[in-house]
Amino acid sequence: MRPLDSTGAAEVPEPGLRLTDDPPQGAIEEPAAAEAAGTPGPGRCWLFGSSPCALCAPQVASLFVKKVQDVHAVEISAFRCVFQMLVIIPCLIYRKTGFMGPKGQRIFLLLRGVLGSTSMILLYYAFQATSLADATVITFSSPVFTSIFACIFLKEKYSPWDGLFTVFTITGVILIVRPPFLFGASAAGRGESYSLHLKGTIAAVAHAVFAALTLVILRKMGKSVDYFLSIWYYVILGLLESIIVLFIIGEWSLPYCGLDRLFLILIGLFGLGGQVFLTKAIQIEKAGPVAIMKTMDVVFAFIFQIIFFHDVPTWWTVGGALCVIASSTGAAVRKWCQGSK
Repeated sequence: MRPLDSTGAAEVPEPGLRLTDDPPQGAIEEPAAAEAAGTPGPGRCWLFGSSPCALCAPQVASLFVKKVQDVHAVEISAFRCVFQMLVIIPCLIYRKTGFMGPKGQRIFLLLRGVLGSTSMILLYYAFQATSLADATVITFSSPVFTSIFACIFLKEKYSPWDGLFTVFTITGVILIVRPPFLFGASAAGRGESYSLHLKGTIAAVAHAVFAALTLVILRKMGKSVDYFLSIWYYVILGLLESIIVLFIIGEWSLPYCGLDRLFLILIGLFGLGGQVFLTKAIQIEKAGPVAIMKTMDVVFAFIFQIIFFHDVPTWWTVGGALCVIASSTGAAVRKWCQGSK
């Protein structure tokens, strides 16, 4: 079972991690029949179903993160967790899943919550520090780290194809970062703006690493944990983590602008919607097609950056995006073909 966040923000679905636990009899047919009838299946929350909104909801939330002024990324994460908690609690009560989870899975739920919320904070900082397009593209490097961690912790095979996709991803990230030792004074000459861009890039890469670890943990848990319960651990531990970090750095402040307050509410709404819709998409459709469609995030990021921030991405960013998307799509198609044999 896998809720996503990239993320985070909404988390990007990893085509290389197929769930091996067999669902109970009728567990797959019931949601599909309920979708066709337009009503929720047994134990299913009326508030959410699956929808094409899974494609654009996470990126809309990212847009609002970028638009919020004078609110630290950690504080945005805290507001999002509070909003999501208020929605998740009724859903857990409705589904009668409890709030603790199976005893044998609680350690994994704790790890999922800590790593997932850290990934969210890093992603929000990346959106604030660098461009929307650059941060979004770099988050798509997560499958590379997932393959590596799955090989280490789950003993899954790391094939030459995985190595090729890794090279493509690294090339794409380098084109986006444009380190001065490779690209000369043209990159270093941007001074403070490049320093901030570099911090945002590092945060985006760190987000990809933590998101990959989260996906490996979700793969380890399999389908034994309800996805709303997984999100519950994500938001409750994310809120605690955000409060501790805000106390340490002393950045807590209520937004002065009413528009910023509206943006914070919308971030929580679209962030949660993206998670749930994407999770349901994974349940109903194979991971390969969903992962391929998820690359539309990059297209939305470019469009939003141009329309709302009047910032036309450079050709370096476009080239890097093509490399990363080629890697992500190639991995998805390969796993899809393997699963259909």
